[in-house]
Amino acid sequence: MKKLFLGFVLLAGWLSGIKAQENLDPVTVTSSLIEARSSETGRNITIISGETLAKLPVHSVDELLKYIPGVEAQMRGPQGAQTDISIRGGTFQQVLVILDGLRLNDPNTGHFTGYIPISPAEIEQVEVLKGASSAIYGSDAVGGVINIITKAFDKNKQTNQTQVAGQVAAGEYGLLDAAIGGFYQNDKINIGAGLQTNNSNGVAQRGIRGYFHNTAASAGAMIKLNPCWNIALRTAYDKRDFAAQNFYTTSVYDTASEKVTSWWNQARIQYQKNRTQLSLNAGYKSLEDAYYFSPTSAPNNNRSHLFQALATLQQQFSGQTDLIAGLNYQYKDIRSNDRGNHNLNTAAPFVSLIQKAGAHFMLNPSLRMEFYGNLPAEWVPQLTASYKLEHLQLRASGGKTIRNADFTELYNNYNKSEVTRGSIGNPDLAAEKSWGYEAGFDWFYQSKLKISSSFFQRFHAELIDWVNTPYEEMPRKTNLVPNGSYALAKNVAKVNTTGWETDIAYTQRFAADQSLLINSGFIWMYSSSSEQDPSFYILSHARFLANGVITYQAGSFSVSLTGIYKTRTPQTNTDINAIITKDYFLMNGRASYAFLKRRWAVFVQVDNILDRRYSDLLGAPMPGRWTQAGISFSLAK
Repeated sequence: MKKLFLGFVLLAGWLSGIKAQENLDPVTVTSSLIEARSSETGRNITIISGETLAKLPVHSVDELLKYIPGVEAQMRGPQGAQTDISIRGGTFQQVLVILDGLRLNDPNTGHFTGYIPISPAEIEQVEVLKGASSAIYGSDAVGGVINIITKAFDKNKQTNQTQVAGQVAAGEYGLLDAAIGGFYQNDKINIGAGLQTNNSNGVAQRGIRGYFHNTAASAGAMIKLNPCWNIALRTAYDKRDFAAQNFYTTSVYDTASEKVTSWWNQARIQYQKNRTQLSLNAGYKSLEDAYYFSPTSAPNNNRSHLFQALATLQQQFSGQTDLIAGLNYQYKDIRSNDRGNHNLNTAAPFVSLIQKAGAHFMLNPSLRMEFYGNLPAEWVPQLTASYKLEHLQLRASGGKTIRNADFTELYNNYNKSEVTRGSIGNPDLAAEKSWGYEAGFDWFYQSKLKISSSFFQRFHAELIDWVNTPYEEMPRKTNLVPNGSYALAKNVAKVNTTGWETDIAYTQRFAADQSLLINSGFIWMYSSSSEQDPSFYILSHARFLANGVITYQAGSFSVSLTGIYKTRTPQTNTDINAIITKDYFLMNGRASYAFLKRRWAVFVQVDNILDRRYSDLLGAPMPGRWTQAGISFSLAK
């Protein structure tokens, strides 16, 4: 079955037909903040439209990422409970998620990166930029950047339109999911809003059930004041209440649960005239996390805040030269009974030049200077180049990336009265640094097939790892005991990663009401560490990963499949009867039939069709086959 699926994905791209269904070379802003066709950026970018997202058998935005080529989403629980995101073998802290241009990564821990406070109905497109991007985006943009662009903030949408869509579904284990959203636009205003909720009693676990109650609600608007000025506003609420057994420990007594609630507010004012664009962005995020090791234990209560301001100037001097300059400021703080109370200021000016030479060659040097608290300033350079012919783009990029420690790595278990064992934060951590390069190509066949392939290497230094450390060697013993068992956060590891990835996107309309869409790929990676016994997180990425989506529609009938196959380092823990297998293959499917002028549809969805036993985290098994059915509607004019 694995070979059949992979063979179909790779060979289906060579089908021929009449007319393309979807643009395989859309406009993107993620690589350099300048709008450009993806084939003109010099970077490997995967773009999934919101329309495609709505047709897939996925329950949340972070679950969608699991099937984007080159992205590994290590799921700890179903339907958005918690997901660690990895791109090109980076750790879960080394991926930056941004929403309409502003960063979402929480200052407390990278485990919250997948908590994206946006309802799927509001998404215009998801752009995934693979590889080093710290020169533009700063800390965390090591493995890549995930940029969520919403309909309301998309200033390029011009047509008057009204859209309303929703669905409700029920299934096994008390599953009840619902979603609704709408968008309205005229020549003066864009307004979008949406709500999604996923709920289940969950499958049986050790002493508890793997329940979840996850809800996201969001609304955004852009007012076009005149041909030059526009103002955009957004607010979003995200709440997740879920079983978290063995998410953070491998203890047999772990029957944990967790509640994570966040608010996100964002404002943007933008001016554009002739060849000049000025944008001022501000965002504020508040996140509250309550973690219970067991129903009777006192919770770890963490409340983190992130305020940020971003000013950018884009100036086109000619058809051949563009300049981007900007300044990013962030204020972060945490109030915690576990980590204590701390705050941090960061600032970073940056500049990027896009220089074209003739009709084919582009050069893009970028430079950023990152000021992070009391640490020494970091210079972050990057250089990207591309050569584009009619159907082929040759590209290369190289530069430096950085990642600064989060509050968990700095202060974990810092504020408790007594700690007998566990991970201990270290406020003396320096920033992780890496140098990397990549080279590859994008090949387009007509407007229906795109094949991208890249070779990359990344060389890390001072990677942050949790290292088993005797009591005598601990730098701070205030709340520790002499016979305790501890792992201290240290800058110790050197990790080198080498990889090769290939992506295939194919879209085809065979007739007026028959179409096929395929987006798939594979990535092979090998990493080596200077540590004899590196932590699970450093080398937890898949060694080989193939994933993708297939959507086929014929008249009123449509079917969508998502698939993933990965190989990784196996693990076992007999105390909790847990296993990480050497590999696994997973497939989800959704079939629907539309009626009443295709405004309504009934559907059946099956997750884990083959009923595989699998886990991405030791001790956190994912559910087996899970069936649901429902009804959806979509109205547009």
